Amino acid sequence: MGGNLFWKIFWTLSGWKVQGQWPKELNRAIIIVGPHTSGWDVVTGMAARSVVPIPHAHYLGKKELFDGPFGWFFRMTGGVPVDRFSKNNMVEQVVEEFRKRKDFVLALSPEGTRQRVERLRTGFWHIAKQAGVPIIMAGMDFQKKELILSEPFMPGVSPEADMPAIIRFFAPIQGRHPEAGMGHLLTD
Repeated sequence: MGGNLFWKIFWTLSGWKVQGQWPKELNRAIIIVGPHTSGWDVVTGMAARSVVPIPHAHYLGKKELFDGPFGWFFRMTGGVPVDRFSKNNMVEQVVEEFRKRKDFVLALSPEGTRQRVERLRTGFWHIAKQAGVPIIMAGMDFQKKELILSEPFMPGVSPEADMPAIIRFFAPIQGRHPEAGMGHLLTD
């Protein structure tokens, strides 16, 4: 409870607001959060999940983080360990997490990095497709101090078919470092 209060105070004092809402009945989903341009995205995202609220929200971390002395912290904050060197690829590991859990929402960056990218990664799409869960887009606009939530949608026939709409959603959103955003990915 105290943690939620901390994040709500942080959110309010920082001047952020929310456009859209989390579907209250949704307890399993992939949230793609972008543009991911700064470490502050994580802090803002932690606050957002308390304010919106987004129940059962988790994130991925390399398993080595959970083995060390701060493993308790990563688990407490919703971290889920993944083995980057496993014979099962990352998508398979995360789909297995969805199979094991009734309530599981996973936040991922479609860029996979804080650097400017020339294309979005598709792992989030494959996870959602194989797990049979919807995708929700969450844009963090640092210029407007606004979190923008899309309506949930099920992955379509291919990542390539869904990617133009995803890029159109994120392209106008200004990350903390706008030069690393997604506007340059627009093709139409």
